[in-house]
Amino acid sequence: MATLLNGIRHLPGYLDRSAQENLVEVIRRIVAEAPLYTPAMPGTGKPMSVRMTNCGQLGWVTDKERGYRYQSTHPATGKPWPAIPTELMALWEKLAGYSKPPEACLVNFYSDDAKMGLHQDKDETEFAAPVLSISLGNSCLFRVGGLDRKDPTGSFKLQSGDIVLLAGEGRLAFHGVDRIYPSTSTLLKNGGRINLTLRRVT
Repeated sequence: MATLLNGIRHLPGYLDRSAQENLVEVIRRIVAEAPLYTPAMPGTGKPMSVRMTNCGQLGWVTDKERGYRYQSTHPATGKPWPAIPTELMALWEKLAGYSKPPEACLVNFYSDDAKMGLHQDKDETEFAAPVLSISLGNSCLFRVGGLDRKDPTGSFKLQSGDIVLLAGEGRLAFHGVDRIYPSTSTLLKNGGRINLTLRRVT
């Protein structure tokens, strides 16, 4: 396994089962207000294998025409995103080590055959703030490398309740999800995995 860049922290089992169940209910309310949709790759328009939505002042979106960006409204409904719930704000305050609050929380839903290619989170203008990532539901194989796509990568399992922080030197590390392990959690009734990613954008 490649050595993690400074600033990348893995906190296994940080959220206990009741905290996980509570977050799932919170996310259900967000999805009722801001439905999951399938984002498309810039240029090609190829649909991604994850479905997603957002909460916060800003939401990350992508489509064929305009590409990766943040905007204040849901691309399908045109409505403002719901606010980031207090439970997630509290985790940011406790773990992020950054004075300003997050402005976006991406909600990615991975079905059991979904994956996410190696990428950097660099559509923000503020790289001093970390990216805080929360795993709920089935386990996944998380891959992380260096600051160049060609750098060696290492992989480790993320389980329900795990938190990962990309901060410091590791804030712009390439990372992705190679696979989901079906039936590794009973948290989500219909299987799959939810990943919540808190970000400061500006």
